[in-house]
Amino acid sequence: NISGTESQCKRRTFLFLQGHPSRFWGDLADGLRADGHRILKVHLCTSDLIFWGRRAGTSYRGRFSKWRGWLADFLQAEGVTDIIYYADRLPYHITAHDVADPMGIQCWAIEFGYLRPDWLTLEAGGMGAYSSFPKDPGDIKTLAQGVPAPDMKVQYRHGFGQEAFNEVSFHLLQAFGRPIYPLYNSDKIYWPAIDYLSWLPELFKAKRYAREAAALEARVTTGELRYNLVAMQIQADYQIRASSPYGGLEEFLREVMVSFAAHAPSDRMLIIKLHPLDNGLERWFSRIAKLAAEFNLIDRVLTIKGGILGKFLANSEGVVLVNSTVGLHALRLGVPTCVMGSAIFDVAGLCHKGTIEQFWTDPGQVDSAFFDVFERALSTIQIKGSFYNAHGREAAVKAICSRLLG
Repeated sequence: NISGTESQCKRRTFLFLQGHPSRFWGDLADGLRADGHRILKVHLCTSDLIFWGRRAGTSYRGRFSKWRGWLADFLQAEGVTDIIYYADRLPYHITAHDVADPMGIQCWAIEFGYLRPDWLTLEAGGMGAYSSFPKDPGDIKTLAQGVPAPDMKVQYRHGFGQEAFNEVSFHLLQAFGRPIYPLYNSDKIYWPAIDYLSWLPELFKAKRYAREAAALEARVTTGELRYNLVAMQIQADYQIRASSPYGGLEEFLREVMVSFAAHAPSDRMLIIKLHPLDNGLERWFSRIAKLAAEFNLIDRVLTIKGGILGKFLANSEGVVLVNSTVGLHALRLGVPTCVMGSAIFDVAGLCHKGTIEQFWTDPGQVDSAFFDVFERALSTIQIKGSFYNAHGREAAVKAICSRLLG
């Protein structure tokens, strides 16, 4: 006999939209189907079609302006109960959430984990500025009650080559598959071929970057420099556009430098650490140098790409960022953190809650005991597993199925 709860679960119909560029999307669908649920898939571009394999799916080839109406009719006709998507700020996914919410259909966002590595995120609705995770310390403490500390031991390793191959394949299929899906609306700020070709000169510069970062790393670990660290994200990160007041990272850097020039101690340096996956198209080394000269900081601003993040964090007076998960690494080390965008960890007791002008001289302290509580609460929207590692993928699929149905 099937219990009432099991019977209710059997009635779920999951619609998968665009997924992660790996086998994960198909494996998750197979896991839910094996539990007796109905699986639907809408393909928006050629890479969706190819990465889904031989499983059944429906292609949407219309204009983006027609997507809202088409999707509303599809959801109603198919009796969809849940929508699952990767990257909640993709234009199609934003619209899907807006359409589904008034219909009582639950949307689920799956992404790389806030806790890293070895974790994935599963949140209802969206992430970043659209997360429903509590910001009130009291609510966070309540959520953490009875929750064990997350297992931060790395279990599911994978090679960078595998990740790079999948990412490149997915986006090139998206670009060169235009004849099949000619009206697909991509939110990418770079054409994929240009993005990936830009890595060729970066690879030639890699050894120089490593030498320069290592030399600066040696200086900061001896205590020779007093500095604040600025952790850069990549220009294409949709969390810059969706979860911050900035249209691009130069706006962020300009605001930081204006404040630093006027309010930071005169013996303080500013080290700007570029994201390791920065493609070089933004020419940050030269642009940062021009900004530094504009604000008379040419001798006080250093830019690096590479180096051990933990060492640069641990020896700094504090880190400034938009909303990068570097903030969680900083807080775990007890390093004061100033968030300039919207981040799930920007909570009183953890991050600096004053102005950036105050941060340079009075950054405050990280409540380490509360961070442990926060991390336990955060683990309730985290899944231990991996998109790429086969064992990690299996563990994540099992855990996500359990949580979706629980």
